[in-house]
Amino acid sequence: MKLIVGLGNPGDEYKYTRHNIGFLALDRLVEKFNPYGPKKNFNAFYWETKINDEKIILMKPQTYMNLSGNAVLAIKQFYKINLEDIIIIHDDKDIKFGALKIKMGGSSAGQNGIKDLINKLGSKNFKRIQVGIGRDQQIDLKDWVLGKFTKQQLATINDDILVRIEEIFIRYLLKQENFNKIMILYNAK
Repeated sequence: MKLIVGLGNPGDEYKYTRHNIGFLALDRLVEKFNPYGPKKNFNAFYWETKINDEKIILMKPQTYMNLSGNAVLAIKQFYKINLEDIIIIHDDKDIKFGALKIKMGGSSAGQNGIKDLINKLGSKNFKRIQVGIGRDQQIDLKDWVLGKFTKQQLATINDDILVRIEEIFIRYLLKQENFNKIMILYNAK
């Protein structure tokens, strides 16, 4: 069983903010894999599907970003999901806009949603897809991550970033490629 989590903030006012790139990615995966749902439980919306006879859960916590750990922990415990079978998709201000970094483990690097996940799960050993949102040093960090993408950035997200994220999950879930191989392939781009 695999759990794929897109991090973001609930509510229409946050839909196209930089902090919600994880939600946008999860929406794309829901379109692609056409899972059953959504269900509402564990402070989350989640969908279920089967790919290659393996259950896949796609999840959007409905707590705010900085409290995502409780929702993820609840689903992890309920479904008895192994930590190494959890993949988190989230924004990263220290990576240039549009770049992806795939990794296993590591610190939160100041990303409060990841920090909460590490605290609640008791480990940092889960897979991550970090989506670069860049950073304008002239704008307060909170205002930056809660700021909306421009129309041009949204076009890049839809036509490039989300396409690459979809490709990653096609390789990982459908073709069952090794996660380390996928990391090497996509981190080199």
